Amino acid sequence: MAEEAEAPVIPVETPEESSEAPPEIPKKKAKISEPLPEAPDSEWPSAWIMPEGECKDQKAPNKMEPNQPVNAEEMRKLGICYWKLDAEAFEYPALSVPWDPKDSMDPKLSKLRDDRGYSYADIITVHPDKLPEYDKKVKSFFEEHIHDAEEIRYILGGSGYFDVRDLSDRWVRIHIKAGDLMTLPEGIYHRFTVDEKDTIHAMRLFVGQPVWTPFIRPCDEHPSRQKYVKEFPTKAEEKKEEA
Repeated sequence: MAEEAEAPVIPVETPEESSEAPPEIPKKKAKISEPLPEAPDSEWPSAWIMPEGECKDQKAPNKMEPNQPVNAEEMRKLGICYWKLDAEAFEYPALSVPWDPKDSMDPKLSKLRDDRGYSYADIITVHPDKLPEYDKKVKSFFEEHIHDAEEIRYILGGSGYFDVRDLSDRWVRIHIKAGDLMTLPEGIYHRFTVDEKDTIHAMRLFVGQPVWTPFIRPCDEHPSRQKYVKEFPTKAEEKKEEA
């Protein structure tokens, strides 16, 4: 019987012995979410310089003669940020303390919440029938003060005024209405009032635990005021440096 021929041995190259590197699997780049852009200048609220001296009627427009308007660029130079949302397209309670920002049905508000880390909110209505001690509260809101954190307000209905000091220490009156979401930087001197319609429905948003403490002017030595002046030097500070 003839012997069977041995099959030739074909060397097998293991992955460790292979001289060729395995092909790289392309990695998918993580999508970077762009923050919600601020409103264009044309959508910013109306603002103007107020007359000097005591404000005898805080709810009146209090415009100069002739009026001296303040535009969006000038407001941004004070550290103010602004977005325009559609408050009327969604339902909100008249009062909710607290209100969970995760309950937002508005995709723009939800995006802004996630972009800026807002984790707490409440909703209030400032109106004679909705707010106990209405007149006393409205008067207290109008006292000039700062906060040691950014102030965020989203106007859901009604209207009112935020007054902020500009870099020359003049009052700038900003007329806020439904759909306006505005932030004031930590340490800016400001005050708030309803207008002559006597009603405003607003959401307050916070990063972390809510902070309501106002620091009444004068408080130029407060760390938050010092931080603001360092970032946005006032005209008085500039003159000191020049001297």
